[in-house]
Amino acid sequence: MKQLLTFIILITAVFAVRAQGDSTPAAVAKWEYTAEKKGEHEYILHLKGTVEKGWKLFSTTMKDDDPNTRVVVDSAATITGITEQGELKKAPEPLFDNLEIKYFENQVSLLVAVKLNGPLTKLEGAVNYMALKGDEVVGPEEVKFRFNVDASGNLVNVAAGLHESAAGGQTLKRATIDKDHPVNNCGGEEGPAKKSLWGLFILGMIGGFIALLTPCVFPMIPLTVSFFTKKSQDKKTGILNASIYGFFIFLIYVLLSLPFHFLDSLDPEILNNISTNVWLNLIFFVIFIVFAISFFGYFEITLPSGLASKVDAKTSVGGIIGIFFMALTLALVSFSCTGPILGSLLAGSLSTDGGAMQLTVGMAGFGFALALPFALFAMFPNLLKSLPKSGGWLTSVKVVLGFIEVAMAIKFLSNADLVTHWGLVKREVFFAVWIICGFLIVLYLLGKIRFPHDSPLKKISPTRWVLALIFLAITIYLLPGVTNTKYANRRLISGFPPPLSYSLYKQAAKGVEANVVNDYEAALKLAKEQHKPILIDFTGWACVNCRKMEENVWPDKAVRTLIEEDYILVSLYVDDRKLLPEDQQFLFTTNTGRKKEIKTIGDKYATMQTENFVNNSQPYYVLISPDEKLLTKPVGYTPRASEYANWLKCGLEAFKKGK
Repeated sequence: MKQLLTFIILITAVFAVRAQGDSTPAAVAKWEYTAEKKGEHEYILHLKGTVEKGWKLFSTTMKDDDPNTRVVVDSAATITGITEQGELKKAPEPLFDNLEIKYFENQVSLLVAVKLNGPLTKLEGAVNYMALKGDEVVGPEEVKFRFNVDASGNLVNVAAGLHESAAGGQTLKRATIDKDHPVNNCGGEEGPAKKSLWGLFILGMIGGFIALLTPCVFPMIPLTVSFFTKKSQDKKTGILNASIYGFFIFLIYVLLSLPFHFLDSLDPEILNNISTNVWLNLIFFVIFIVFAISFFGYFEITLPSGLASKVDAKTSVGGIIGIFFMALTLALVSFSCTGPILGSLLAGSLSTDGGAMQLTVGMAGFGFALALPFALFAMFPNLLKSLPKSGGWLTSVKVVLGFIEVAMAIKFLSNADLVTHWGLVKREVFFAVWIICGFLIVLYLLGKIRFPHDSPLKKISPTRWVLALIFLAITIYLLPGVTNTKYANRRLISGFPPPLSYSLYKQAAKGVEANVVNDYEAALKLAKEQHKPILIDFTGWACVNCRKMEENVWPDKAVRTLIEEDYILVSLYVDDRKLLPEDQQFLFTTNTGRKKEIKTIGDKYATMQTENFVNNSQPYYVLISPDEKLLTKPVGYTPRASEYANWLKCGLEAFKKGK
């Protein structure tokens, strides 16, 4: 499996964006729909297309393997024939190796004979067309249509797709919520946000230091430093060049995050959609398993050799440009080792409690840690003597990372499972996988397990003993996670496993339970009945910091009492992919003028959060009165229980003041 995965971890997200997007390109053909009744349950659909000037719309008679136009209807009906009306043209097309294409220009009418499979109230379908203009090909573009069956049995065309709804829009943009004028001026989210950025930078650095210990990077340190110190005219120039080299390594990893800022500006929820996309999480799961198998030594993953060779050729240019391409070459050739770490950083940063800035900070930490040794050893070349020599220990590092990759892979599978409610990776299953990986690492470090590239372990070094004991301690710490006891909540990894309620045990341990889940209107009604303020919990199934709050902060005695006795708690999951009832789906115009489809529960409450509070991170907590007056400034992740309790008390004071 050589030459596999050309930066797949970084570009997969871009494809997920397209899957999540709700904007469409300008239509090449505009369609009108009518229908005539021909007999019992038999109709002719008249689909009239007006084609933009200069475009060629392909005929329905083109083969499936060639560019074509197709008409489909739902399973409640059957197409018995299609007749085309218009000036059908034929010509060889150089773009398709002189294939003879059949197409229409300006106008075409498709007469589609259909037979309904029994009595129906509606008929839905779509025209999937492809078109050509010069070297530009579009499609298949899907244009949906819909007919209702009236009392006389005739088909009446109605607009297909979602429509704007004033009533639906009012459920999202709450007129009485004024985020800039809370009753009490307490709360706010600035502090925790800053802390989380520093935390991400440190986590990125840890990832970078781990990457340094891999066979792809570690041997490069003495080689590169020696190159700069020996080739330069003097020691000062060598140090400067090595420092510039290190800076370019740092810069390259920061630059990799910049496209996500562009995506974030187009749609503030797009990064959340990426991180919680079911298919993307499943792809990450597969990729990490593949990386793990590679780390175990069964095959090697490399970027295409041509790409690395082309970049490497630029290093001979000399000067600062040559140094930049040397740094880029390192980034490329080390991808097989750094890719999984970067993938973890990408998926972790672009989560419901993160965004483009978090990704940039994490990548900056990673690049800084990776670049630091090159500049440091160039300044103090004598330190190179203290570096351990490359050898079998680097292979052992890769194997240990392989087991860690398996543990990380289960996290991505768990994300997909939680969002879709499949029930595959319950909390205890998650812990069991991590525990097994932990024990296997211990057995490997002690020489009880070997892989293809391992040499026989003659003696267990003190370092191996120490690492084995560390991993053994971690594994023992995880063991209560598979039980249904008060010790099942493992605070040190809180947020990574599924929530306590997502359990194999029917009577699982529970924390603070929401009065209402995913139904804001029901919570509002309950608040009016009980004369209590509402605690809105904008959360996500795949949100790590949300789980930390639920498992570490909410169970605090003071916090728990306040929530359960004085508030109506409603948890709104912004990443829930469950479809809303058809009559509750609509098209919404955001405050930026963008048209957005509200089709799922997650669409509804993610939009509600961004429209009312101009914030798209989770967790996000809002206190409002039953008449929807904002009581305090909203807060985000607040790990100190006392601080969170004081905020809740401030909200109660504001509520009493309002009364």
